[in-house]
Amino acid sequence: MTVLTHQRTVSGADLRRALDTVIDPELDEPVTDLGFVRSVEVDGVDVTVHLRLPTSFCSPNFAYLMASDAKDALSGVEGVGRVVVELDDHHDSTLINAGLAADAGYVGTFGHEAESSLDELRTTFRRKAHTAAAERVLTELLRSTPDLREEAVGQVRLRQLPAGRTTDALLRRRLALGLPDDPDSLVLVDHEGRGYPADEVPMALRRARSTRISIDGNAHFCRGLLRTRYEGSGADQAPRPDGAEPADHHHLIPLTLKEIPR
Repeated sequence: MTVLTHQRTVSGADLRRALDTVIDPELDEPVTDLGFVRSVEVDGVDVTVHLRLPTSFCSPNFAYLMASDAKDALSGVEGVGRVVVELDDHHDSTLINAGLAADAGYVGTFGHEAESSLDELRTTFRRKAHTAAAERVLTELLRSTPDLREEAVGQVRLRQLPAGRTTDALLRRRLALGLPDDPDSLVLVDHEGRGYPADEVPMALRRARSTRISIDGNAHFCRGLLRTRYEGSGADQAPRPDGAEPADHHHLIPLTLKEIPR
């Protein structure tokens, strides 16, 4: 749906695409897929977004990071004017919403309670996401290639991966960490781009699998909590690739439009 103004056009689809880029750092999924976007309201060129989380006690630093990223993403959409992002029903909602409104930043919002900026936290979870993404593609490769030994996957190159969602996801994670994405780059590397000797590959894969299972399990659990807390929120959750979620989920975000005075 589109809102027309005397200056520019603000598209609901553009706003949704912008919010698709906002990732829950712990679950490594877009907030739109998780159903965390409660509503998007467009008033002329101004946008107000309400976010919701599975519990009232979700980590404040994760909550602030997602809300701040949502504000930044929407502010970058062409034609958008003022952006207001509010977190609903969280024990720190008042503090977080005030900090966002003042563009105070994480440290400015939480003061002495914030030990540092969120940069280190963001990097930590980007590394975990990369580890999980590498495990997914290599496990798929092992299952589809019976003669490929586990010890040999340490020498698998990006060019050997099949095209598809999991490979695309891995390339995005590598880009976020500044890791090389040329076709001859090794797939199984640490966060600094270093590969593993053949005898260390099985253990590296096991550690990566543990990380991936933890991320996937947390995401599944949080989706269920959200559906329990907010009736009907399952309709705003996208299906997971593994098919673990109900089939009636979709990508739509509630969008309310206000009439523009003429």
